[in-house]
Amino acid sequence: MADSSSSSSISNATKRACDACHRRKVKCIGDGAKACKNCTSSGLTCTYNAIPQKKGPKGSRAKVITELRENQRQTQLSSGRNGIEETPHSPAYLRKKGLLSMEMITACVDYFFANMYPTMPILHRVKVGETIGQMEQSPEAYCLVVSLCGYMMIQPNMVLPPTAFQDADIQLQPSLELGQLLILETLRVRKTYDYIESPTVWSVITSFFLFGSYFCLDRQNTAWFHLREATTLSHVLGMQEESHYQTSGDVIESSRKRRLYWLLFVTERAYALQKHKPLSLHATISLPTMEDDPTETVELSGFVHLVNLFRPFDDTFVGLWNKARTGCSTEWLAALQQQLSDALPVYLASTESQAVDLRCSQQWLRTMVWQLSISHGYLSSVASENGMSFKFPIEISRDMITAMSGFSQAAMEVHGIGLIEKLFDVACTLIDVMSCVPHEQYSFEYGPRDYLNQFMTIISSLRGGQQRYLPLLLTKVHDAMPTMPTPGFSMPMAPASSRLLEDLWDSEGNSQGQTHSSSASTPFGSPPLDAIAPHTVPGFRHSFPLGTSGIGYGDVTAPVSMPMYQNQGPPQSMFPTSTPGQEYRGG
Repeated sequence: MADSSSSSSISNATKRACDACHRRKVKCIGDGAKACKNCTSSGLTCTYNAIPQKKGPKGSRAKVITELRENQRQTQLSSGRNGIEETPHSPAYLRKKGLLSMEMITACVDYFFANMYPTMPILHRVKVGETIGQMEQSPEAYCLVVSLCGYMMIQPNMVLPPTAFQDADIQLQPSLELGQLLILETLRVRKTYDYIESPTVWSVITSFFLFGSYFCLDRQNTAWFHLREATTLSHVLGMQEESHYQTSGDVIESSRKRRLYWLLFVTERAYALQKHKPLSLHATISLPTMEDDPTETVELSGFVHLVNLFRPFDDTFVGLWNKARTGCSTEWLAALQQQLSDALPVYLASTESQAVDLRCSQQWLRTMVWQLSISHGYLSSVASENGMSFKFPIEISRDMITAMSGFSQAAMEVHGIGLIEKLFDVACTLIDVMSCVPHEQYSFEYGPRDYLNQFMTIISSLRGGQQRYLPLLLTKVHDAMPTMPTPGFSMPMAPASSRLLEDLWDSEGNSQGQTHSSSASTPFGSPPLDAIAPHTVPGFRHSFPLGTSGIGYGDVTAPVSMPMYQNQGPPQSMFPTSTPGQEYRGG
């Protein structure tokens, strides 16, 4: 009889919405036997306790989820005082109420999988939904979701719909400002539990998202701290050992952890080249395979290509780059240039946006090897290997412009500032070389000046390029080659009160009286906000770009001087964004 009554109760419950769905006026997706999908994704307790009321006028729908969560929290607190065990370190007690709405979370998750997933294939959509459902009980889950949302909102192309603020207790504001609030919330809640002594894969991903957020905000010391934190936690978990991936019974979790390790591997190496940092991760595990997920063969193929691009930049190269090691040779550098040239096939099995990142990263890395060659005095105007020639950046620029001309504007736009910085860095190196080559040597039909004009056109057309990078590029052209015309472009006359891109992005830093590091941290050959005066190398009748110490230039002979700039720079693209799509077969 009791069983019949229980079955009847469940049957009756399924004929109407659960309490939370009824209160929110949304369709209830459940069978009455377990929590409905809406409650699970919103972190609410699914109940059927309310007594159906007669139809009539209803109140406002705003802030319904917040109200429901608060009511449930108060009920749980009351139960705890009556003898039920409390969990004082759970997010329900610690989180800042009304900071995130479910629509915000959904928008951020959608943005990640639509734009960033191919180059960061470390999350699984179904499991992300399960993690969202655990936010009320698990501080690790809460911090992961909040850091993901913060990182997405800091992306330059991320725009929240105004309706996302209807169920939140905060006022309508730009997604960038809200993203910074979410990062601070992640750090605040993270202090309440010991993720260092007992880390999980969620801990590693959260640290990586914090790195990405501060990287975008140009807070480079903080970014480096969290990247190093992520790599250290991966070591604590044993992710550098192949055996670590054989013990997990969850195939999805195992594959995502393997991809996470390789993403950290690529990111650390790119950052080491950019900021002269040491390495901690090495190629000690197998690469992801196409069998991981037959539905993602295109995305995985592009991801593996990215890993292979950075694999040659090991302790040997980074040690030489950081001047912590000696033993460089012309043969080794030439072989490395050839390896980079052959690294990518003519036809890439990847999404188009992945192809943008791969082609651009390939040419940027070739530029890095060329810079190491010049710093060791191995370049020559009569070198048999193109990669060891002083004019090699002209060839690099040609290849990059050729590749970029085959991509759509949308495929480039999705990468944001990271892509612009790579283009900017290669363009500045081209300017340095052009300033040392007499005009008549490249007066053929299509040459360096045309490549430079193409760089300017692309940079000015991308979001963020017109405001900051084009003025810097024009300044460098004017300083290095005063007589060179720049068709269609003019030197900007910005008022003293104008704000550069990094000022708009680092509003948190400005509010705390902090200054940007961009002016003192610019890439090799790229002009800082206050350019350094030309410097003449002793023993030569020309001026050349120098790194952090004096370097020789072999038997290069050029009749003009080249200004010197410091070998540091604004952040290159460590974690570019991409849009999943059809297999890309372009150049």
